[in-house]
Amino acid sequence: MSIDVLKEKLPEYAKDLKLNLSTLLNNPEGLTEQQLWGGILAAALAGRNDEVIRQVHAEASEHLDDAAIKAVKAANAIMAMNNVYFRSLDKLPEVYRTLPARLRMNVLVNPGVDKADFELWSVVVSAINGCGYCLAGHEQKLAEGGMKRESIQHALRIGAIVQAISAVLDAEAAIAAESAP
Repeated sequence: MSIDVLKEKLPEYAKDLKLNLSTLLNNPEGLTEQQLWGGILAAALAGRNDEVIRQVHAEASEHLDDAAIKAVKAANAIMAMNNVYFRSLDKLPEVYRTLPARLRMNVLVNPGVDKADFELWSVVVSAINGCGYCLAGHEQKLAEGGMKRESIQHALRIGAIVQAISAVLDAEAAIAAESAP
């Protein structure tokens, strides 16, 4: 399994990440298989580590159909744009929040999968990208749609753990490159 490859690549000091990753896969909050694996893939894409993306994509492809994978990629793409824009509004005078964004976001209306799944993946990516505005908006839609808070919290854990794995592997690769002849 590709997730096992990632666990093997983690150094001893990141043992907690290995344990937390196993807990994620046990899915204690009962997300659907599509929600779980879409969230893990969304987190991998947002984390931008090549190895994590390759390994997670390989395993997620066993659990997600092509439409779901495309929707996960779309969630990552649209949130990469929106998170920068809307996160910036918090740092600017109020007047900027009254101006139209003028950013195309058609995929939010028709993501090609269940809207709740897409919203959940948007929460994962927004958490990683640090956009409180988008995070709050997507969480609100999920809560209004009846998703349990514990399930939304599980999505946050997915983002946190997969992002941490990406950061550790990036750091280890940088240190290895420094000491290479």
